[in-house]
Amino acid sequence: MKFLVLNGSPRTGGNTDLLVQSALNAIDRHSHRVDLFRLNDMNIRPCQNCGGCTDTGVCVIEDRMQQIYPALRQADRIILASPIYFFGLSAQTKAMIDRCQPLWCEKYIHNMPIIQTATHRKGLLVLVGGMKKQIGADCSAATATAFFRSVSVEEHKTLTFLGIDARGAIRSHPTALQDVFEAVRSLTGH
Repeated sequence: MKFLVLNGSPRTGGNTDLLVQSALNAIDRHSHRVDLFRLNDMNIRPCQNCGGCTDTGVCVIEDRMQQIYPALRQADRIILASPIYFFGLSAQTKAMIDRCQPLWCEKYIHNMPIIQTATHRKGLLVLVGGMKKQIGADCSAATATAFFRSVSVEEHKTLTFLGIDARGAIRSHPTALQDVFEAVRSLTGH
């Protein structure tokens, strides 16, 4: 099984990173392949809404997103992790999602399958933020749901951890790291 892990946090060693590490610990690397992308470390330009992908289903921007497209096509399981900023996904995460417009065009305009895997694809969304109100998570989750559907992940689970702000504070949450670990284990079939 092939896993794609998309870490949308700009903060190394922060709460999202710790949750991603827990997710990675749940994956047996001898049985499963893992592609991990730290979006902040990648040069991914924002979508220009140029229409270049409308006719072809191919993005005209040449940057590191070209590494993510094949991983999106081949993954059996997709894990998307992001901090919540101003009721939304991080800019790094949103830029990557917006650049999936060519896949959306391929799927919905050209009626072509975008996946290269025979398994039923599943996903996991992991959100963490300092605010305590659910609206921030709801707004972020709505964008992530549109992303998952556009890349043919019809089923995903969402784990949200609110009121977690200081670097490393997720360690003090009574269940967060274990919740992510167990959610990813269930994605592997365990």
